[in-house]
Amino acid sequence: MRIVADTNTILSGLLWQGPPRRLIEFAGERTVTLCTSVVLLAELAEVIGRAKFAARIHPAGLSATELVQDYARLAEIVAPASLSKPVSRDSDDDVVLATALGADASLIVSGDRDLLDLGTFRDIQILRATEALALIGR
Repeated sequence: MRIVADTNTILSGLLWQGPPRRLIEFAGERTVTLCTSVVLLAELAEVIGRAKFAARIHPAGLSATELVQDYARLAEIVAPASLSKPVSRDSDDDVVLATALGADASLIVSGDRDLLDLGTFRDIQILRATEALALIGR
């Protein structure tokens, strides 16, 4: 199953235990394929590099850059498709949708209400991490 997870989901998975972490573990086990784009990786690098996350990262002996690089090696990097018009209420979320199209993903994983309220986008389901794990487990 090809999945695109939004930045906050990946951030949660990299820094905390829980369903987003399990999603990343599934990718490492090759149970699923996590797909991302250069734009989403840049956003992840910007967010994870914020001072408020340093206390979570540094005790593990890692840097924000190393975490992003590790994720980039784990994920398949794809070119986002072009969207003819804005889709989400928050236009920043359109890169997630475009990346999912470019990846030929069957699932978008997000906790973002603007994406979740769409429910689906061009036959791509949009689910929370717990719902995605239940679907993968079937």
